[in-house]
Amino acid sequence: MTLYIDPPVWPGHGRMWSHLISDVSFDELHAFAARLGAPARAFDRDHYDVPSTSYGEAVRLGAVEASSKELVRLLVVAGLRRPKHERP
Repeated sequence: MTLYIDPPVWPGHGRMWSHLISDVSFDELHAFAARLGAPARAFDRDHYDVPSTSYGEAVRLGAVEASSKELVRLLVVAGLRRPKHERP
């Protein structure tokens, strides 16, 4: 059970963002996001959008730093990937 986060390189709404994922389950992801203080609206299909201001805290809480490509690979392997065309 590991949570992963990519570097905050995704621009949007005047700031930079990271993606936070679980390699096990959405329950684990939601629980970690709650500890991080991420609002439910930050969940986007299979990940949480995390502002750069929360990146360090996510890592401090145990999220493992990984590349964006690695996050997608981990989601696919875990069977948790939900592409944009597929709505939960």
